[in-house]
Amino acid sequence: MTQVKARGPYNKTPARRAEIVRAARESFAEHGFTKASLRGIAERAGITHAGLLHHFRDKDDLLAAVLAERDTEERRYAESKVPDMDHLTPYLGGMLRHHQRAPELMRLWIELTAAASRPEHPAHGYFVERYAWGRDQFARGMRGKAGRGELHEALAPEHAAILLQAVLNGLQLQWLLDEELDIVGPVRAFMRMTFPQAARPEDEE
Repeated sequence: MTQVKARGPYNKTPARRAEIVRAARESFAEHGFTKASLRGIAERAGITHAGLLHHFRDKDDLLAAVLAERDTEERRYAESKVPDMDHLTPYLGGMLRHHQRAPELMRLWIELTAAASRPEHPAHGYFVERYAWGRDQFARGMRGKAGRGELHEALAPEHAAILLQAVLNGLQLQWLLDEELDIVGPVRAFMRMTFPQAARPEDEE
């Protein structure tokens, strides 16, 4: 095996950290979090094991950075595509298609979510906060829809937010088991049932 040449192991630049996070993300997606090794990630990033540890304490620290990067990407995409709740449906469809282009990352996310349900898991706090943030964001929009009489009368905004999270998570899991499955159509149908009184420009893409 060719020896990895360290490129400034003490250079704590954002670019170097980004290279390590990218390598970790690829390795976690390829091997899973448990089987991915720090030495393998370091080699993929083109640095030594010691150089990687100069930037990240351990694999848990690196996992947190990978999750934070994914969150940043998701939120930027949402901000660019969802100026208001009327644009939520096409955003969700686009988000699902984006995730389908990287099935290993989708699988990693689902596996980590399940594993992190254990309080002792290193990502437990992250996922608790992430889901709470998502529910809060959806619920705010749902309350606005309810105020305009567009939310289904049988749904409380908070319940609608929880159900939307469950639909998105469940559909992605089903797609990983059967990649021929249409998961965008059911999301649109769910949104039409949730907002039966709303106009339909949000279905356009």
